[in-house]
Amino acid sequence: MNGKIVIAIGREFGSGGREIARKVAEKLGIKLYDKELITLIAKNSGMSEAVLHDVDETATNSFLYALSSGAFSGSPIVSSGSAMLPVNDKAFIACSKIIKDLAEKESCVIVGRCAESVLKDRDDLLTVFVSADLELRIDRIVEYEGISRSEAATVIKRADKKRAGYHNYYSDTRWGSRNAYDLCINSKIGIDVAVDIIVSAAKAVAK
Repeated sequence: MNGKIVIAIGREFGSGGREIARKVAEKLGIKLYDKELITLIAKNSGMSEAVLHDVDETATNSFLYALSSGAFSGSPIVSSGSAMLPVNDKAFIACSKIIKDLAEKESCVIVGRCAESVLKDRDDLLTVFVSADLELRIDRIVEYEGISRSEAATVIKRADKKRAGYHNYYSDTRWGSRNAYDLCINSKIGIDVAVDIIVSAAKAVAK
């Protein structure tokens, strides 16, 4: 692909968002960063990779979920200079720096981690949110995890709450809001169709 593009993909749990992100990266011949970001954060910050997995896409404390789901719409300013910062905040700061560095030097696909907000001032950025009907998401989790439908529904609810709490705390936009993304895609249209739409949009945006 000629030109440079950074694609930030948010996703509902079980929507196939990561599979879509992987296929988009493969089709465009660019790198995918998802869990790979945890390894990069660990290398650059000295934080434990195990700890980073525990706090990945998790807001500082459970009270923030109440804030992020209610009338509160602001985003706190987090100072990296404070030694007293919770590990979640330190991880977010370190992750944001890495995301900015990656976007500066290469075309790539970045999954989650508020990337669309961290990189919002870039003109080579395409932002995408992948959703799916709940029943389709339950089907996917049942197939992949081998659990019951009721268990899958509980897992989905918990994961979405976690992602929304994280995003709404660290970002100035609402998780999944159509106004926060260039493209909002329901994966019921098919994984490959979704991939083709994103690839076409990326080629149009590439600088």
